[in-house]
Amino acid sequence: MSEAVSVEIENGVATITMDDGKVNVLGHAMWDQLDAAFDQAEEAGAVVVFKGRDGIFSGGFDLKEISKGPQAAVDLTARGSKMARRILAFPTPVIGVSTGHCIAMGAFLMLACDYRIGAAGDFKIGLNETMIGMTMHHFGVELARYRIPLNYYSRAVINAEIWNPDTAISAGFYDTTAPVEHISAAASKAAALFGNLDMGAFNGTKTKSRKAFLELLDQCIIDDLVLPEAP
Repeated sequence: MSEAVSVEIENGVATITMDDGKVNVLGHAMWDQLDAAFDQAEEAGAVVVFKGRDGIFSGGFDLKEISKGPQAAVDLTARGSKMARRILAFPTPVIGVSTGHCIAMGAFLMLACDYRIGAAGDFKIGLNETMIGMTMHHFGVELARYRIPLNYYSRAVINAEIWNPDTAISAGFYDTTAPVEHISAAASKAAALFGNLDMGAFNGTKTKSRKAFLELLDQCIIDDLVLPEAP
């Protein structure tokens, strides 16, 4: 199986890129490769730039894997939750670079990052679960509640409203945008700024400030592993 995730570490910055040649679906193979990539970044103590391929960050879960049955859906969802939780607790800064469309679990990964840069253009960003017939999992509900402003929360989580890059800033998915041709430069600039931080103080403050939230997410992951009762 070809690698869909690459890692380049240079000058204290680990650039982790998802590129499956399509829409960067998040299945078990992708989760395995992302875990390995973040292992490398953590071992190097590097600031992370986490990005997708041109035109898309991720279209979300691999629906072919989810359609294999309730247990398969629960297991795959748990993998996504654990990856987002890892980013939220990662000891060095994680800069999410949304290179285009950013949907469903892809948007949750972006919500988990410490700083988010979105590519400007005709791109869609949001949580489309209720639009495609999926009830939001506990982890997703709480991660969205943590990062999305209250006046956008119902619109994003319950109503499945989809945003463009500019409105995604107000909705809490991005911190800033940059033209596609300048997004790599924007990511490099952000990585340089974060690299000036004292990483011990960064990690300590991040851990302390998110302690209760991470404990809540741990319980959400456990609750989400319970198979839904048949109607």
